[in-house]
Amino acid sequence: MIPAAFDYYRPKDMAGVLALLDTHGDDARVIAGGHSLIPMMKLRMADVQHLIDLQDVGGLSDIEIGAESVRLGALVTQADIIDHTGLATAAPILREAALQIADPQVRSMGTVGGNVANGDPGNDMPGLMQCLDATFSLVGPEGSRDVPARAFYEAAYMTARADDEVLTAVSIPRPTGGFAYEKQKRKIGDYATAAAAVQMVRAGETCASAAIAMTNLSDTPVFSAAAGAALEGTRVDDAAIKTAVAAMLADIDPTEDNRGPVAFKKHVAGVILSRAIARAWSRA
Repeated sequence: MIPAAFDYYRPKDMAGVLALLDTHGDDARVIAGGHSLIPMMKLRMADVQHLIDLQDVGGLSDIEIGAESVRLGALVTQADIIDHTGLATAAPILREAALQIADPQVRSMGTVGGNVANGDPGNDMPGLMQCLDATFSLVGPEGSRDVPARAFYEAAYMTARADDEVLTAVSIPRPTGGFAYEKQKRKIGDYATAAAAVQMVRAGETCASAAIAMTNLSDTPVFSAAAGAALEGTRVDDAAIKTAVAAMLADIDPTEDNRGPVAFKKHVAGVILSRAIARAWSRA
């Protein structure tokens, strides 16, 4: 389908973006890569009268790697993540996840900011960012503020970002230990039936800490503190993994759709999470 008519803007700075949002209010939307919003406009699921493109706003495509943290500008693409040598060393789980998103064409335009900002429960980056305890930087007319990824998602397509705010960057503490991002999908380019992000720290023969989040199994990404806690202090044996999976299954709330019935999704979630835990532990 073809989207309804709209006015297109390409401001040169964030002040211009915020001015347009102030002028047009609820009739305006900001676009980064466009892979979430444009399809919704084509299907007439989103009525956007004023489209504000961020591509010319400087500083939003930067990748900064510090001693303790990594900062990704909102316009950093999945392809940028994959190709960045320093990022592959500092936070390898980002590259592992990005390689499983859609296809090369989508990854060349799809951005981190767009992936996390619109609240689509099927997107890969929101759950991953919750696992990594990321912080989202927002800029609006009242100034800037930071929101933890674990507190950002409220319901499907509903987040803590106000309509007149723009997500400008994502920051994560530099991950340590073992990691894994596992994803099951019907075909290349599809959303996940289930995906799991796991980051673990080892102390001798036992797990010192574990963070676990899953994707597309509720109306928001699911960070399960209980699943991580089930692994801590254990040798991450089969019994511990089963306990962690049970904790996660208690936290998710999948619905039946064209990817399968609820029972199937729960089964896939358990399999994917078990694999992710085992692989993360082998790397820890």
